[in-house]
Amino acid sequence: MADGEDKDSKTEEPTEKKIRDAVDKGNVPFSREVPIFASILAMLIFLVFFLPSRAGRFVETLRDLFEQSDGWQLDTGGDALALFQALFFEASGVLLPAFALLIGFGIAASVLQNMPSPVLNRVQPKLERISPAKGFGRIYGAKGMVEFAKSLSKIVIVSAIVATVMKGEFFQALDLMFMDPTLIAPDMARLAGKVIVVVLICTATLAILDLLWTRYSWHADLKMSKQDIKDELKQSDGDPILKARQRSLARDRARRRMIAEVPRATLVIANPTHYAVALRYVREEGGAPVVIAKGQDLIALKIREVAEAHGIPVFEDPPLARSMFAQVSVDNFIPAVFYKAVAELVHRIYSVKPKSNSAGVLS
Repeated sequence: MADGEDKDSKTEEPTEKKIRDAVDKGNVPFSREVPIFASILAMLIFLVFFLPSRAGRFVETLRDLFEQSDGWQLDTGGDALALFQALFFEASGVLLPAFALLIGFGIAASVLQNMPSPVLNRVQPKLERISPAKGFGRIYGAKGMVEFAKSLSKIVIVSAIVATVMKGEFFQALDLMFMDPTLIAPDMARLAGKVIVVVLICTATLAILDLLWTRYSWHADLKMSKQDIKDELKQSDGDPILKARQRSLARDRARRRMIAEVPRATLVIANPTHYAVALRYVREEGGAPVVIAKGQDLIALKIREVAEAHGIPVFEDPPLARSMFAQVSVDNFIPAVFYKAVAELVHRIYSVKPKSNSAGVLS
């Protein structure tokens, strides 16, 4: 079947099992734009709440270094290392909050989309991952081209908006080259913040659209054909043919057990060949008569045959046989509505028994 025909046949909504299996295999909807949005938001927070105070101190350190350069000895490698460590610690004080925010927001963006779960199947080596043909298909296939178009559109749109916004800040940006170093950081932070706000708004729009599209595309990929649903039902519930065979075997075993109980019966009520109900009643055991076997057609004939072979009386009473067959289950006591009719038959058995021990068909 061609790919187009296969996709056209997938018209049914995915079942819960299909979705669960996809999630277990690590196939979950994931938007790449959401982590990008989270990273830009983290940078904006850093610029607003952390950079002004920390950058000012770092700029002062650099100014002192250049204005009082004679205070630093660089005669040996140890002196250079000491200078490098001082600058490193100052720069770390500025950049560490940025790294922490980027890591935290990046993890949150991934966790909020889908809870992480270990999927060993994703890390197992597969030949298709190193296949040039497969790689070419992934890059230049439909999904690869869609991702390329999304990235290109995003760059063009964001660049155009940022250029429009920063057009009025062009001359102010040039003035930064002639300002006092201690005043450059706040102005640079302001300009950077303005750019990031614009980029953040654009990225938020793209992230929302991409999140919706990703979930729609993921759901569409999981759609199933009618044959897929049938196959899944076979796997979960078993093959209907096999189940029917198992039910047939179970019924056969139940019939054999039931026929084996017929020799314990006290009497059999028949109609005369369509229905047969075997009852057991022993006064010493107490309780009402119990149905130990019943059947119709061939089973009824078999019950009569076994009963006659074991000298068990068979009474032909079509209305009673049909009613008891329909209303009483095997191994259950007969209802009170049948007490009178069965009691008369039992009385006839006990009245005839002393005179003759042979079986017979009574009516």
